[in-house]
Amino acid sequence: MTDDGSGRAVDRGRAELARGRVQLGDGPVDDARETLLLAVSLLAAEEPEQAEAARLGAVDAAWAAGDLAGCLKALDGPGADRSGGTADYRAGVRALLEQRPDRAAGPLGRVMAHPDDRPEHLLRSAVAALLLGDVVVARRAGARALAVARDRDSAALQSRALEYLAYAELRAGRHAQARTHAEEGVRTARRAGRGNTAAHHQAMLALAASLVGDRGTVTAHAAGALTTACRHGLAQAATLAEWAVARTDLGCGRPLDAADRLGPLVLPGARRGHFAVWMLAVPCFVEAAVLAGRPAEAGAVVGDFARWAELGADPHAPAQLARCRALLAPADRADELYLRALARHDATGGDFERARTELLHGKWLRRRRRLREARARLGAALVGFERCGARAWAEQTRGELRANGVAGRHGAGGERPTGEELARLTPQQLRIARHVAEGATNREVALRLAVSTRTVDYHLRNVFATLGVRSRMELARMVDQQGR
Repeated sequence: MTDDGSGRAVDRGRAELARGRVQLGDGPVDDARETLLLAVSLLAAEEPEQAEAARLGAVDAAWAAGDLAGCLKALDGPGADRSGGTADYRAGVRALLEQRPDRAAGPLGRVMAHPDDRPEHLLRSAVAALLLGDVVVARRAGARALAVARDRDSAALQSRALEYLAYAELRAGRHAQARTHAEEGVRTARRAGRGNTAAHHQAMLALAASLVGDRGTVTAHAAGALTTACRHGLAQAATLAEWAVARTDLGCGRPLDAADRLGPLVLPGARRGHFAVWMLAVPCFVEAAVLAGRPAEAGAVVGDFARWAELGADPHAPAQLARCRALLAPADRADELYLRALARHDATGGDFERARTELLHGKWLRRRRRLREARARLGAALVGFERCGARAWAEQTRGELRANGVAGRHGAGGERPTGEELARLTPQQLRIARHVAEGATNREVALRLAVSTRTVDYHLRNVFATLGVRSRMELARMVDQQGR
């Protein structure tokens, strides 16, 4: 039994926990953190599980605000349970915030490996996976959390599960899937009265749309996210939204605008973006700053990005780092660094990031009059951008191809090449082209030629680039013309 004093404290603690959860969903997150920490102090003695729920809510609030010190304070405040079910989660998050990834992998790995079917545990598993860069586990845990939330008919839990799913898909480079989750997430969050979660979904919709280059859509989603973010102190959503607008500028050939917008987010200073997000925008800033004639600014953040890449939390970071270094390198080293970046893209996949590297490499080659190599690289970039629906980036690549003297083969009014151009292919490229023209898939071609599917994909991109074709149907038509 508890005395009246402790009973009143527990009752007040429960009320503060409920109020803090409401504020966290649709209110200033700094207020939510303070309310939830008060709930922790009131509940710790009599209801430790509820106190721990309040503590994790306070961590979420500080995280959303980009308050690193607040996260650390909430993680290890008075009464923290160091042996309960959330101890590993808190220990792993703390280690990462303190930049000690070697101490984070063990506890966060245990969180990933043993989630039960409670949605809160599944969501923590998804967060742990995202922090460690394992998007496969993050998607799996998020999908399980979403299924449980739907069974419970809980719109609030569904909106959170969709948030982690959308973010995992973005990290994996699967923008279409991220957009689908985020669109449902906005609707579900609004139905649950969770305006802050809706703002995060809008920021992710802006990022997904920035790949396509649809400025109107990006601006609308970013404005919606920023309206709530500014009112409620959502630094993470604000950083994602600003990054989305800047990436659109870069895709549309406006690097100066992109550099001006991204500079405050990634350079040291009071306006630097959210601590868990700004590093993801560094490759865009480096590219924009170099193209805008401000390489010194770009060089100032490459060292930070190199340390981030070493953590292993982002599978695309090593390739992006090599690309950043290529942009800043002297002429005698840039080619090697671009090739290193492309090799690392081969290990991680992702059409969009690889195509961006191919585009930059193609520009570099063209400006050094290595036109045949530039044509191949730019053609491969065009295929990659078209495959993932990056229309603005594809148009930028077509402009480079026109400047390279191949406008007629890429839709600028000239005639398509004839079958005689097949003579320009290497023997291996010609074999692959003929199998593809017969209707074989890349996997089937790989089996016939006893090579890897990745090898077939690489050669086929070069075939498309060399011949100036943009579809398997066009390639089949050309091969048929030669055979007549």
